[in-house]
Amino acid sequence: MVVSRRGASAKAPRTQFEMPSSHIVVGDCVAEMSKMQAGSVDLVFADPPYNLQLKGDLKRPDESHVDAVNNDWDKFSSFAAYDDFTRAWLLAARRIMKPSATIWVIGSYHNIFRVGAIMQDLGFWVLNDIVWRKTNPMPNFRGRRFTNAHETMIWAARDENAKGYTFNYEALKAANEDVQARSDWLIPLCTGDERLKGGDGKKVHPTQKPEGLLARVLLSSSKPGDLVVDPFNGTGTTGAVAKRLGRRYVGFERDQTYATAAEARIAAIEPLPEATLAPFMTARGAPRVAFSELVERGMIVPGTKLVDSKKKHAALVRADGAIMLGDKVGSIHRMGALAQGAEACNGWSFWHVETMKGLKLIDELRAEIRSEMAAG
Repeated sequence: MVVSRRGASAKAPRTQFEMPSSHIVVGDCVAEMSKMQAGSVDLVFADPPYNLQLKGDLKRPDESHVDAVNNDWDKFSSFAAYDDFTRAWLLAARRIMKPSATIWVIGSYHNIFRVGAIMQDLGFWVLNDIVWRKTNPMPNFRGRRFTNAHETMIWAARDENAKGYTFNYEALKAANEDVQARSDWLIPLCTGDERLKGGDGKKVHPTQKPEGLLARVLLSSSKPGDLVVDPFNGTGTTGAVAKRLGRRYVGFERDQTYATAAEARIAAIEPLPEATLAPFMTARGAPRVAFSELVERGMIVPGTKLVDSKKKHAALVRADGAIMLGDKVGSIHRMGALAQGAEACNGWSFWHVETMKGLKLIDELRAEIRSEMAAG
C-alpha cells in the first residue's frame, strides 16, 4: 500500500488552538500546523519519513528476518511524490516559525539531500549539517556496502537574514571541557529501557531516536520556556526531552498507537529543577555593572588600594568610581593598561582588593551584584 502524503492545501482553514505545556495533536501535520498562529514557534525538530525504498523483506545471509522499516508511512509512489510531501510540510513549518526560530531535520542518505535542496529552494538558510555517528549501528548484512553508521541533521534558520537565533555556544563549550562543540556527535542508538515496547515485547516504533540526541539539539538551540514543535511526533522523544528541559512542546502524529504511547511517556516525565536549566550567563549577555556601582554600594570604599595579582602595581580608588595610578586618573581598564604598558586591559580581571583571606578579584564583587540582579 502506498500512502499519499501531499498534505493539506495552503488554503485549509486555520482555526487556532490553545495548548498546554506539552501537547500531542493526532492528525496530518500540514493540516494541523495550519491552525497554529504564524510566527509563534521557537524551534522545530523534524524526523520525517526517510523514503527508504525497500522492495521487500530484508534478510541476513542466513535468511533470518531483519526488523527493518517497512511501514506504510515510509512508502511513496515516486521521488516526485516525496518531494511534494516534503515541500508541503516544510512550508507549513516555516509559516509558524518566529523570525529568530531555527529548524532541525534529520535523515539518511535516502532522503536528506533531497530535503536539503528543497529547504534551500524555499528560502531556509543552512547553518550547519550535523553528523550523528552511531556507536552501535546495524551492520550491512550482505556485505555489499559500507555499514551505514551515521545519519545527518540539517540545522537551518528561517531565512538568510535571520538574526537573534538561539545558539548556546558558551554552555556547549563549557560542557565540552572548554573546547568548541563539533559538528560530529557520537551517540548510541536507542536501546534498553529507553526503547518503548508493546505488550508483545516488540518495539513500538522502528526509528525511535535516542533522548541524548534530542537533548543536545534542544540544549544547543533553545531556551527554557521556548515552544518546540515536532511535525512527526512518533513515540514522543522530542516531547519527553522538551518537558524534562523545561520547554513547551507540540507534536503532530497521524498514528493513534504512536500518539497514545507518546502521551503516556511524556506524562511520566518530571521536569528538571529550574536551577539546573537556568540559561548560561555569558560575559556578553550579562547585565552591565559599572565599577562605580561597587563604590556606591560600599563594596569598595574610596581610598582603598587596588593591586594586581603580584602586588607590583597599586591604584587608589576615588569617590567618583575612577582610580588613580601615580598622577594619572582613569577607568579600571585604562589604568590597568597603563600599569602594564599595554594597549588594552580588562580591569575586572586585573585589579584585586586585599581582604582578610587574601586577594580578591574585583570581578568577583561584580558577580555578586549580577547574582542579585538575576534573583530579583
